[in-house]
Amino acid sequence: MPTNKRMRQGLFRAKFAQALCLIALALGVVACSPSLNWRTVQAPEEGYSTLFPAKPDKLERNLPFQDQEIHQVLQAAKIDDDIYSVSSIHLVGKQVEFLPKILEQLQLNVLSRAGVNLQNALTQETFYRNANQQRMVAKNYFLEIPVSEKNNSAHQLMRVMWVASTVENDGVWIYQLTVLRTRASNEDAKTILTNEAFSPFFEEFKLD
Repeated sequence: MPTNKRMRQGLFRAKFAQALCLIALALGVVACSPSLNWRTVQAPEEGYSTLFPAKPDKLERNLPFQDQEIHQVLQAAKIDDDIYSVSSIHLVGKQVEFLPKILEQLQLNVLSRAGVNLQNALTQETFYRNANQQRMVAKNYFLEIPVSEKNNSAHQLMRVMWVASTVENDGVWIYQLTVLRTRASNEDAKTILTNEAFSPFFEEFKLD
C-alpha cells in the first residue's frame, strides 16, 4: 500500500478515536440519573431506532479516508459509569467500495485495545431487525480493556456489535453499537453486560 494511503488511513483511525473521546468527555460533564429510563430513540436520517436508557447527545463530523470525506454520526448517553453509543457511517457512491476496509478498521480500532481479534474474542450471537422486520443474527463482542492509572491497575468493560446495511439507491450504512463500562472492578464482561441494564440497547436495534 502506498505510504500516503497508509497515512490517510492512519488519520482516519486517529480521527475516529478522537470522536469517541470527545463525546465521552462531553457526556462526562452532564448530570446523570442513576436510574434507567428506557425510551425508543428514532434516528430517521441514519436509518435506525433503538432503546436508550436516557436521552442521548448527538455529534456529527467528517472523517478523512483516502481521498474522501466519510460522514459519521454519534449518539450517546451516559448513566453513572456506563456509556451507551451508536456510531453511524454513511458510504455513498464510490465510497461503497470502502465498506470492507472501513469495517475492518473499525473492528481493529476496538479489538486491538483489548488485545484480541475477531477469532479469539469472547462473543455471543444476538438479533436485530432489518428494514423488513426480519430477525437478523449479529455477533456481540465482550472485551476487557486495560487502563493505565497512576498507582492503580484498572480496566474497562465493553460490549460491541457491528451491523452493515445496504440501502437501495442510498449506499451503505455501517453501525457500531457500544456499551462501555468506564470503571470496572473484578467483573466479568459477558456476565455484567448481558444483564437487563444493557441487553435492550442491542436487542431492540432496528433498521428503518
